Amino acid sequence: MTLRNAIAAMCLAALSLMGTAAHAAFPERAITIVVPYAPGGASDTVARLLANRMADKLGTSIVVENKPGASGTIGANFVARAPADGYTVLYDATPYSINPQLFAKMPFAADALQPLSLVLLQPNTLIVKPDSPFKDVTSLVEAAKAKPGTINFASGGSGTVQRLAAELFRQQLGLDMVHIPYKSGGPAIVDVMGGQVDFMFSTVAAAYPLVSTGTLRALAVSSAQRSERLPDVPTVAESGVPGYEAYEWNGLFLPKGTPEAVSAKLHAVLVQVLDEAEVKQRLSDLGAQPAGSTPADFSAFLRKESAKWAEVIEAGKISLD
Repeated sequence: MTLRNAIAAMCLAALSLMGTAAHAAFPERAITIVVPYAPGGASDTVARLLANRMADKLGTSIVVENKPGASGTIGANFVARAPADGYTVLYDATPYSINPQLFAKMPFAADALQPLSLVLLQPNTLIVKPDSPFKDVTSLVEAAKAKPGTINFASGGSGTVQRLAAELFRQQLGLDMVHIPYKSGGPAIVDVMGGQVDFMFSTVAAAYPLVSTGTLRALAVSSAQRSERLPDVPTVAESGVPGYEAYEWNGLFLPKGTPEAVSAKLHAVLVQVLDEAEVKQRLSDLGAQPAGSTPADFSAFLRKESAKWAEVIEAGKISLD
């Protein structure tokens, strides 16, 4: 080996050691978790809960920054273009897996972000007004079949998970029903309460306070098992729609190329936090269940979710463009 080659090899080795040491020292400054939705929502609430607990364990501050817009794609794009060093993290939700089917063109490549972990799963619940003639899913389905095109359902927007949950319900049963989109979930729920709309799917977190006070009535939940928050409410599958499942999910992502050591450290801390009794209780209060996973399992989950909703979107001819 020539002297020049030897020096070059020594330099490369030194740089490698420096990189390893830098990763071992992570984090050396504040971390930012980007939530691509407005402040105050369920995703924002959970992201802030996790940020506080993870910050304690990592020994650094974690700032939650909201970057809403375009069904979450603005915030996701911001993180996709951020340095892959672990200091910018994306806390995203179900729209991440359905946006590529709803938009003709996405602002970032499909592999620009690497999944870190699933955080939670939350079912939706099929709700009606208290004095609705539909006492259960069976009576709703029978009415829809008897008079096609007369039963309507609300959602907080054409591309929302609640709309897709209802669309999946409609498609699996072969029903002819009318979709009434609103600008957000709140006004949609109000009109269900008032009887202007027959039913809608809403998150358990949003529906529970109204169901528990008798302001709304829950006919079914969209999960495979009954919700701990609404244990007396059957699942849609139990109610005569075999195999029906529709969840809201939350998860963490990193820019593609984030060093394995950094990713592993963040993942280990997240798993610890999700196992804390206080965090489990807070998630349960939201009608959700902790769902920490490996990056590989989260990737597999995303592929399955994307394929499922792609079929629903195509069959329903749904688009946001």
